[in-house]
Amino acid sequence: MRAEGSFDILVTMDTGLAYQQSVANHSIAIVILRARSNRLADTLPLMAKLLSALETIAPGTITII
Repeated sequence: MRAEGSFDILVTMDTGLAYQQSVANHSIAIVILRARSNRLADTLPLMAKLLSALETIAPGTITII
């Protein structure tokens, strides 16, 4: 994964990534945001959960919010 080594966590809205990538043996964590669109009005309600998840997320995991 190209982001590995440069970043600790990848935040994306690509819900297919969970099925396309295996991150179990990688040093990066992935957070997938599930919102109606990537517009601020749709993603803003998820930010509190995202910030909370960032405190406890472990490398090699995928978290869906």
